[in-house]
Amino acid sequence: MTQRELTLNDFLSMLRRRWVLVAVLAIIGAPLGYGISRFLPPTYTSQTLVLVERPAVSPSIVTQLDTTSIGERLASMKPQILSRTHLEPIIRQFGVYSQDIDRVSMDALVARLQKAIDVAPVAPMAGTESGSLPGFFIDVTLSDPRTAQQVCTAITSMFIEENLRNSQQHEEVTTQFLSQQLEDAKKNLDDQDKRLAAFETRYMGTTPDDAQMNFQLLMGLTSQLDSTTQSLSRAQQDKSYKESELAQQIAAWQGAQTGRNPETLEQQLAALQTKLTNLESRYTESYPDVIKTKNDIAMLQKKIAADNSEQPVTKQADDTESMGEPAQIKQLRKEIRMADQEIADKTKEQQKVKDEIKVYQGRVQSTPAIEEEYKELTRGYQTALESYNTLLRKKEDAEMSKELQQQQAGEQFRVLDPASLPVEPSFPKRPRFALMGLAGGLALGAGLALLLGIQDTSLRSERDVEHLLRLPVLALVPSMAPTLASKPTLRLSDGSPAKSGARQSVRL
Repeated sequence: MTQRELTLNDFLSMLRRRWVLVAVLAIIGAPLGYGISRFLPPTYTSQTLVLVERPAVSPSIVTQLDTTSIGERLASMKPQILSRTHLEPIIRQFGVYSQDIDRVSMDALVARLQKAIDVAPVAPMAGTESGSLPGFFIDVTLSDPRTAQQVCTAITSMFIEENLRNSQQHEEVTTQFLSQQLEDAKKNLDDQDKRLAAFETRYMGTTPDDAQMNFQLLMGLTSQLDSTTQSLSRAQQDKSYKESELAQQIAAWQGAQTGRNPETLEQQLAALQTKLTNLESRYTESYPDVIKTKNDIAMLQKKIAADNSEQPVTKQADDTESMGEPAQIKQLRKEIRMADQEIADKTKEQQKVKDEIKVYQGRVQSTPAIEEEYKELTRGYQTALESYNTLLRKKEDAEMSKELQQQQAGEQFRVLDPASLPVEPSFPKRPRFALMGLAGGLALGAGLALLLGIQDTSLRSERDVEHLLRLPVLALVPSMAPTLASKPTLRLSDGSPAKSGARQSVRL
């Protein structure tokens, strides 16, 4: 039988044939496990629940500096609290493992207490933020329930104090760091501000910000120059006209005084000049009438010049003018002086506008070269300003967060369930040991039954016969029903009676 492949039915048959053995071992295993649990030393577990309280002020108002999750904080604090530095005082204070304190090294006792302390986070509810834990359990398992409660309370207090200390230390370090960075940023901003102020002082009025204004001023000055030039031209024309009119008035007044009529000579000269112009337009210069007219004009001009030399017209200042001149001549002289003053003013104004135009033209032309340096300075200043403002906001947030933490209004650990005083031992659980003994007895009985069945060499089925004789079965003879007189019993190879209707193998 051990030389052929066994099936599930073979194993089930083995268990059915030896079910008594399995049952006996199972019955013995349950009380045996319970009895063992009676001899094991009991241990008691004290448990406390610590909740994580959210900040009293919304994080959108005061930003929390410590952004690590509760799980990360617990993982960081657990090795610190469960270190020898913290656990050794607890062992000595509460007399933990007092029976072994003189026989076992302190490192071994600390390691044993570390295994007796368990910190397990509370599973968050569905829909909460990822990485957010509502709290955690602290379990302490010791042989004495009162000591377990005391140690659990002490460990819980350590977690709360360590969390508060770490938060305050983190905020203090962050605030100091931001203060130093803010001071450096302020120095950098002041340097950039000084450089920008020096640049604006050196290129006052020529910065790119002034380019549009300079161009507009240049256009305005150009228009002003045109207007001033036109005004100067009109003033000069008015002066020429008034001087001509004054000369005529003086000549007429002086002619009246001497009895001559220079106005007639002037009219004759004008008539001759008009006649000469008409002749030249029709004839050449060698034409006799043209030559005669030119001679007449020359003679008349000499006569007029002679008359003027005999009666000279003074051209000195107003203090040498004759007091006997008519009021019309005096008014013309006054108007000429005013025209001279206007011409002088307009000339100065014209020159001033020209000088200003040169200045603004130079500013407009130098703007592209200055703009490059200005851009570099403004970029550095803007970067320094943004850095300073960012650090200033962060420092203010850090100070508010620090103040919030000092008022204990930030994220805190709060004990919801104080450390419990266990009444029943957490180990051993006697019903559980009984069940384990029952399961162990069943497993042992099943294993022995299978082992005995595998080692059994009896032929119990057709497959066993075929495997042993290596010959096929040609026919099956059914068992005959027994008569009333005699009921012969057909027995199988293991001695058990065959069932009615069972088929037996017959070797031919």
